[in-house]
Order: sequence, then C-alpha cells, then structure tokens
Amino acid sequence: MRDVAIYGTGMLQVSEHWDLSIIDLAGRAALEALNDAGLERVDALLVTNMLAACHSTGQLNLGARVADWVGLHGVEAYKVEAACGSGGAGFRSAWLAVASGAIDLALVVGVEKMTETPGPEITAGLATAADADFEVPMGPSFVALNALIMRRYQHEYGWPHEAFAGFSINAHANGARNPLARLQDPITAEDYRKARMVSDPINLLDASPVGDGAAAIVLGPAERVFPGGRRPRVLVAGSAAATDSIAIHDRNAPLRLTAAEKSAAAAYAMAGAGPGDIDVFELHDAFSIMSALSLEACGFAEPGQGPRLGDDGSILPGGRIPVASFGGLKARGHPVGATGVYQLAEVTRQLWGEAGACQIDGARVGLAQNIGGSGATIVTHVLRQA
Repeated sequence: MRDVAIYGTGMLQVSEHWDLSIIDLAGRAALEALNDAGLERVDALLVTNMLAACHSTGQLNLGARVADWVGLHGVEAYKVEAACGSGGAGFRSAWLAVASGAIDLALVVGVEKMTETPGPEITAGLATAADADFEVPMGPSFVALNALIMRRYQHEYGWPHEAFAGFSINAHANGARNPLARLQDPITAEDYRKARMVSDPINLLDASPVGDGAAAIVLGPAERVFPGGRRPRVLVAGSAAATDSIAIHDRNAPLRLTAAEKSAAAAYAMAGAGPGDIDVFELHDAFSIMSALSLEACGFAEPGQGPRLGDDGSILPGGRIPVASFGGLKARGHPVGATGVYQLAEVTRQLWGEAGACQIDGARVGLAQNIGGSGATIVTHVLRQA
C-alpha cells in the first residue's frame, strides 16, 4: 500500500439552496476541489449520498450524472451509501483504491438535497437508517431513537440534561466563525435550557439541522502532491471502518459505540497514534449524546464521563481536544450523505493552516469520525501533516 495525500478540497455553504439541484450542488463542490488541486481530470469519481433515490430527488446513478455535469466524460463513477456515514465510507473507498495503486487520482463528492422535500418525508427517509423490521414499524423517528439512548445514559450515569449544553454551545460558537455554516449565531446555556423539546430529553439545541450541501476532496499518491510546496502535505495516516447491530436493542452495550471503538483503535494503530496525539476532532454530533459517546469511544473520556469534556473546556478551540471546529453537524449543518466529506475537508484545512477564523493553533494531526445510523456503521480517519 502506498501513502495517499489530499490534493484539494471544496465545500459549499450548508443552506436552503432553492436555486440549485442536487447535481448543481455536487458539481460545484467537485469543480472547486479540482481547481484547488490544480487538476482537470481524475481516474475515478465516488459520490456519497443517502436520500436522493427514494426520499428527495428521485435520482439514482448519481455517479454518472455528476461525472457528466462536471465534464469527466467516460470516467469510472459510482455512488456510495452507508446512511449518514456515506461520506466517510466513500472517502475510505477512494483511499483504498489510490493506496492499492488501482487508480492514481480519485474525487469524492458528498451531496444531499433535503430542504425542498416535505419534513415528514425527510423524517421517514432518515428513519431508514434504523432497523426496517424491528425499529421503524414501531413508529419512532430517528430523533426518538437517539432520545432513548440519551435517556438511558442519563439514568445509568446520573447526568442532568443541562450537562450536555457545552457541546451545543461550543459548536454554535465555532459555527459563528464559519461562513459556510448553516447556523451562525452563538447560543448560551440559558438558550439551551429554554429550547423547546423535540423528543424528550433531546431538545432543539441538542439536534443538528438538515440542509442542502456538498463537499468534495481529491486524493492521490503522496509523492506527487504539491510539487511547488505551496502547502504542507496532508496524508491519510489511518483509515478504518466497523459495524454494530443496526437496532439499538440488539446491541450488547447500547451505551457504547462499539463500532467507533473498533474503527478508532484500528485507525490509531495504522497511524501510529493515539488520543494524546490528536489536535482536532471532527466528531459526528448529530445529537449531543453522540458527542459524549464518540469522545468516550475514541479514548478521550472514560465511559459515562463524556459530558465532563463539554463542561470543563476540553473541547473548546484552545482545549485539550477541540471538536466541531467549523461548527460540526450541530451548527455547520448535517446534509447527511455529505457530512463525512465535510468533516474530512475541514480537518484537511486545519492541517493546511487554511481554516481562517476557525483555525486551531498548531494543528498537525486530526481525527474525523462519521456515523451511519445510531452507531451501526462508523468510519474513522486520522489525517497527519507530513
């Protein structure tokens, strides 16, 4: 296996893009990444998406459709789907292809178009990440499933709801510095306390907003990247994926993200790194409970102690393990099939020193973790400045 580097990135603002189709969104992000990499063509295109086929635009065969729009005629192109973990899965697939030598240059484009579809249809679409036989027929939304996890966590470990406020406050503060974020207003502990309930105990400020968005990344052999030396090289130092039971009630330890533990351990081992080496962590904060569980799974807190990191400043930009540096899913927004690509592009820009007002000082090693479902598919990557 050869070393793989990131050549270029592209990200659109997560918003309500009424004037752009899903193909326009994907194409614009793709062209931005190609231009950033100084390339006109790649060998393969992977499009990551969750909802287009059945719940939003009705478009299948997104790989070929986006390739045609971008002008990559004849290129190998496919869609990769792993629910909300699609972006991380697509990036890992591209990394495997380049690392193996099967192809030289790969373009990963994550895209989702959500705001033109009625809310109940999107809610039903998101529920398809749960078990279609034993969870969905019972009627809970995806928010409700996460609320069950959060309620049990509070019961087991004794945390009041207010203990989770730090995750949302940090994400919104960081999102306020990110011009591409869906939500750009900071919030207070009082705002969090007064937020209306969505599915008890998850309130509006525990949950990430949906939106339209697209992000893209170009990968290639490390020895060929940036011959002029205009940026530090950013290598994919570790890549791993793991699964757990889709249904929460089938898991041996429903308050542990076992797939996160396994994929993080494998990615750390590949990178020769550990939790103490990570300078920035883009975690999958679709709900505040997932922030706590991810921090625990990746070795930053003991089981049951994740909320403490949101309360003591550890996750702030100057803290021990900065998270959600561009606002995370909570403030940047969660266009589900694109989220994992946003996370990796954000970590890359941190390591390039091109994060603008969101820059974490001295960031050289970054972690990105993308979750599909309520913990069924989890993909973890370690990126390192060479």
